[in-house]
Amino acid sequence: MTPPDTLAALRATARPEVDLTRAADQEHLVTLADRVLAADLDPAPLAASATDPSAPLQWRIVHKLVESRRWLLGEQVRPIHVAVVFAMWGEQHRLRPHGPDNPHGEDALRVKIEQLQWATAGTPVTWTMYAVDDGCPYGSGALAAEIAAATPGGDQVRVLHLAEHVPTDSGPLRHLASADDSRKGGSIILGAERAIADGADVVVYTDADASVHLGQLGLLLRPHVEDQVPVVLGDRRHPDSVLVKDAARWGVGIKNLRHMQRMVGAEIFSLGILDTQAAFKLYEATLLTELIADPVSFDFSFDTDWIAGFVARQQRFAQVPFAFIDSAAESATAKQEPMTTWEVLLTGLVAQLRHHDLLRTPAARAMAAVIDEEITDHRVLDAIIDDLPPELAAATEADYGDPGVMTPEAMRAYIIGRRQAFLAEQTLP
Repeated sequence: MTPPDTLAALRATARPEVDLTRAADQEHLVTLADRVLAADLDPAPLAASATDPSAPLQWRIVHKLVESRRWLLGEQVRPIHVAVVFAMWGEQHRLRPHGPDNPHGEDALRVKIEQLQWATAGTPVTWTMYAVDDGCPYGSGALAAEIAAATPGGDQVRVLHLAEHVPTDSGPLRHLASADDSRKGGSIILGAERAIADGADVVVYTDADASVHLGQLGLLLRPHVEDQVPVVLGDRRHPDSVLVKDAARWGVGIKNLRHMQRMVGAEIFSLGILDTQAAFKLYEATLLTELIADPVSFDFSFDTDWIAGFVARQQRFAQVPFAFIDSAAESATAKQEPMTTWEVLLTGLVAQLRHHDLLRTPAARAMAAVIDEEITDHRVLDAIIDDLPPELAAATEADYGDPGVMTPEAMRAYIIGRRQAFLAEQTLP
């Protein structure tokens, strides 16, 4: 008789890296998770082993998968239908498998299907996936439909095309003249709207890539079911999260952007919601119907539109740590001008906060005016992303948004000064 696997023996088989383009790495994660589950290891020592700084990356991710799957297999789980929604634009490479002619291929749709099948097998949790083409000129929607048709479990995938649903005179998408007016947000709203109409109990949205292993679904469902909270937010900033991301993507001036964002969005960030853009969130269907009824944003900033909506309604929420591996090579934000995304996030946040009446402090209103009047183009942010004012040079996470550290008026003066210096090399509006 084969002796049971021990914690140390199982950890020794974990690899130090996870390559999203390697099918073998995805398979090894699930195989190792299944072995840990079969060994019925005590959760406390397992958690301690996984959070040890020396733990291999695969072991840390496996811990999240095991935690999720254990809960999903528990007696407290009730029948619940989950809709998983993601938007596609320029995903023709990540949807296909890795190969010599497709170096960034992740086989992402097939991987998502297999992950959800693994997570929910033998449980009362069911799912449907909504893959929404955001007006992709490279045929992401058609490719996704082709892959789904050839994949076991693909009959649980609905491929939608935003262009087929706009313009319209009614519903959440009535403000879109065409699919070209959406930057992810319109497609996520369409997917959520269709999922709710189809009877989903909750809507989970994620990204089209394989950065979030959907075997972690139980991490989102647990606080929703056990604590009856209508919103559960994945939090990559949580100390128990597993985050693999290139921090060098932004310059030192990211402190400037964080300071502006936290000050204007004080009603959100003061609640401890710091990872507003994590693509791993759960919304209860009834509440989400309200939140998307009159959207402010159809671009990358839609996350904070929904968050501002539930904050304004004083809805309860939970945050959970999870594992995330950045899939940067093919990301839409990486293909844009570097500061275009941040321009959208800041200006969108201001519009959303006004709409939801969440500019409630003098500092927030003053910073909103600075963003309105000074952030007139992404090139303004280019002028400050590699520079810092003295006030923020030593600033830490706890200092961002504090007007006592740097006031809105001081930020305005700093931006104007940097803008004038930048004019020598660039033409700004």
